[in-house]
Parts: sequence; C-alpha cells; structure tokens
Amino acid sequence: MKQAILIAGPTASGKSALSIDLAKRVDGIVINADSMQVYKDLRVITARPSVLEEAIVPHKMYGVIDGAEAFSVMDWAKMAMDEVNDAWSRGCTPILVGGTGMYFKTLLDGMALIPDVAPKVRETVREEAEKFGSQKLHEELAVYDPVSAARLAPGDSQRISRAVEVYRSSGKAISDWQKETNPGPLAALDREGALTKLVLDWPRDELYRRCDLRFDMMLEAGALDEVQKLLDRSLSSTLPLMKSLGVPSLIEYLNGELSLESAREQSKTQTRRFAKRQLTWFRNQFPDWKRLNAQYLESEVDKIFI
Repeated sequence: MKQAILIAGPTASGKSALSIDLAKRVDGIVINADSMQVYKDLRVITARPSVLEEAIVPHKMYGVIDGAEAFSVMDWAKMAMDEVNDAWSRGCTPILVGGTGMYFKTLLDGMALIPDVAPKVRETVREEAEKFGSQKLHEELAVYDPVSAARLAPGDSQRISRAVEVYRSSGKAISDWQKETNPGPLAALDREGALTKLVLDWPRDELYRRCDLRFDMMLEAGALDEVQKLLDRSLSSTLPLMKSLGVPSLIEYLNGELSLESAREQSKTQTRRFAKRQLTWFRNQFPDWKRLNAQYLESEVDKIFI
C-alpha cells in the first residue's frame, strides 16, 4: 500500500531533523516543501539541509531552481509528485517536509487548472512590477479580476504579478481558473488513511528564541556572503527569492543603508512575525493534522511509529 508522511511547521521548528530521523526509520526519501529552499542561491539563509545532512538520507528538490526564476505552486506540485511517484517505484516512503502550507494544501485539496504562462508575458509583467511597483498592476487587475484584486493587498507584488500574468497570457481571470479545481493528487490516499500528517508545535516564546538563535548562526555561517553574491547578480527585487527572510535587510546593510546590528534585529523581528503567522495558519488550515510537541519530540514520534 502506498503511504507518505507530511511534515509541516513554522520556521526554526526542527522539521529537517525530524524528516531525517523518520527517513532512517521507514526507508524514506525527503522531498522539499519549502518555497525558498527550492532555490540554488541561498543555502544558509533559507536554512536548507546541509551537505552532510543531505548525505544521511536521500533529499530531493533542494536547491534545484535558479534564483532568477519565479517558481509557482503549480511548478512545485508537478515536480513534487514526480518525486513522490519515484519514491514509491523504489519501494520507499516519500516524506514531504516544509513550512509552505499552500504546497501541502495543493496536494491534498486540489490544483486549479491554470495553463502555463507565456515566458514573454511573465518577463514583461516582472519588468513592469520592478519599474512601476505593484500598485499599478493591482489597479489593472481590479479592472478584469475584481475578485482577486479585492483579495490581494496592493503591496503583494508576487501574487498580483501572477494574477496579471495569467490574465494576459490566457485571457481569463485567475479567480475563474481557480473555480475549476481537480482533487489533489494525494486526496485519495488521505481518505484511505495512508498519509501521516504532522505539524511541529513549540511554545511561542521558545520558538522565537530559536528563530533569533538561528539567524545569529546563519550570519556566522556565511549568510552575508550568500546575499552579496545574490546582489551581484542584479536580480529583480520582485523575485520571490529576493524577499526571503533576512535578504532585504542584509541587502540594505550591504548597500550601506543599515548598520549590521539593525539589519540583524530587523531580520529577527520579521522572522518571528513570520513564524507567528505560520503557527496561526497551520492551526486554522490543518485542524486534523497530528500535533507534535517539539520539546518532547522523540517520545512523541515513538507513539506514532513504534
């Protein structure tokens, strides 16, 4: 019987360590479900598993996309299911792990049948977002897709650009495409009880402490060098990778606009806020997932797998 393990949780909650532990127990293959860890450019500041960790058990979809690309949920879902099916073909258990909740929801609840965006359209929209800002694109979106425009904040450049791209490329609003949704590729397994769905939980104060400590460790491990190399590429500031936690503040430091200490504290604050939003999102969106108290993780996991 086909089975899979899904591990979600906020940033700095210990998901990677848990996935390696479980992979060793169940002959598993770890598949990335984090929207920033798919990119090649930033291993340290996106907290990708280290080279040594990746050598312990098979890891898939980490560092496979160039930072110049805008990688969508649909792109991820197609690649992830290829890896899931490959794991099953080898007699292994796929373990999908990450903090991007929409990735998991797409596999469980379904994917809208949105066609691929023409590359030239995508390039043009990204250039307009960079030149004029997302507000102008938001105003355009409101004309032909008021549903999406009302749902998206004017500053949400990534999602606004995506909605505009879809309309310009297909002639149909993304909100209309989203009404045409097929069941998720893991929905049947979920109904059969063949999915183990886990969310890592921490007391909020302890999670915040872990976020702060990890960012300090990232700086010591070379995060500034990574961001400098990214900056040297002169990529558009509207690309998802350029908005990764810590990147904008460290760019400001490297450009002489912030002190290092200010960039550090600003990044920590943003990370804690992001972790808080993730905790709330997982609580609301995944009410039926098994909560694991991360402070007592080994005994918690033993209850499930032994």
